[in-house]
Amino acid sequence: MRYKSLLHPLAFVVSVAVVATALLIPSAAAGAAPITVAQAIGQQNGASATVRGYVVGQPTATSTVVRSGFPSDYALALADSPGQTATGQMLYVQITSSFRAQWGLRTNPSLLGRQLDVTGPLGAYFSHPGLTSPTAFAFAGASPPPTTTVRPTTTVRPTTTVRPTTTVRPTTTVRPTTTTSAPGGGYDETYYRAAVGKSGTALKTALNGIVRNQTKLGYDQVWEALKVTDQDPANSANVILLYSGRSQAKTTNGGNANDWNREHVWAKSHGDFGTATGPGTDVHHLRPEDVSVNANRGNKDFDTGGSAAGEAPGNYTDADSWEPRDAVKGDVARMLFYMAVRYEGGDGWPDLEMNNAVNNGTAPYHGRLSVLLQWNALDPPDAFEKRRNQVIYESFQHNRNPFVDHPEWATSIWG
Repeated sequence: MRYKSLLHPLAFVVSVAVVATALLIPSAAAGAAPITVAQAIGQQNGASATVRGYVVGQPTATSTVVRSGFPSDYALALADSPGQTATGQMLYVQITSSFRAQWGLRTNPSLLGRQLDVTGPLGAYFSHPGLTSPTAFAFAGASPPPTTTVRPTTTVRPTTTVRPTTTVRPTTTVRPTTTTSAPGGGYDETYYRAAVGKSGTALKTALNGIVRNQTKLGYDQVWEALKVTDQDPANSANVILLYSGRSQAKTTNGGNANDWNREHVWAKSHGDFGTATGPGTDVHHLRPEDVSVNANRGNKDFDTGGSAAGEAPGNYTDADSWEPRDAVKGDVARMLFYMAVRYEGGDGWPDLEMNNAVNNGTAPYHGRLSVLLQWNALDPPDAFEKRRNQVIYESFQHNRNPFVDHPEWATSIWG
């Protein structure tokens, strides 16, 4: 064997690479045999499984699945029979960015009626039995899955290169495991006790009573807070910019070109609260962003469409709206939902409310609500957003964004 390896070094290198790749690539066929959709609906416990089912449409709400005119590549519904129309017999599957080109229904409408094997953790999606953050897609019985080349490891599951999972998070002191494994981040029996079980206006009122108890920061203090809350998990000297997704040195904060500054996700002119202590300095909706990108977004409401936004790949804008990149669509929605619950008038601050309009100007409203509810469902909280919520709670304001812990509460209040 030693003589052969000397004669054929390339063959040896290739064989080693093949073995190594096989060890790293997740496979839908690996492990236990696929389970049925009915079994998956009954096993919504967060454990990973491979589910076999027919594509029967795209979920657009908790009880709505469309079978044509698919609006996006973000989700699909599986059932145990190709003709199933009862949403209660369907499993809603999130399609993260790595898989959308091949498995999204807007791009691939011919998938309707095909039988797939999908692997990932079983958990609620659109407040409905689902499978989120998938690790593999394949046509039923295919081995290896055709898309495995875009999911190179099992420990890192980002939708973009700057949104890694908790396996690389350096700040372990603010990410206790008990806050991520239980519903409501583990706070339902304590922090959210007064809200659990409520819905609609009663839920909104209860949440306001909870989150209004906070430590308020001055506007200068926000600089230092953002350097911690939005720290790049792969480089502790940098922050991640919200819209552009760029990792940038913490020390480059300021007002010059290519610096980063403090973006008010709820535009400060919508209610005319400026940078006064309160809504103007609430870190739950303040994020680092490139100075020119921040200016481009301005005070626009959020909606879909427009032209590509300069210096912010994946973002789009027109005269009255801004569409953020896919990886932070849900983050944006949940920050706005927080603001509408936290600031209900009083203390000299405006009563901030959601509406279904754009071009809200100086009125204390932000929209477009229907689009933001979709983004909340399509882009559930990831590790970066959950950690951020925890850092704000433990180290700065000592209150939480309830929609990061309970995304389904947005639908309960506004859906």
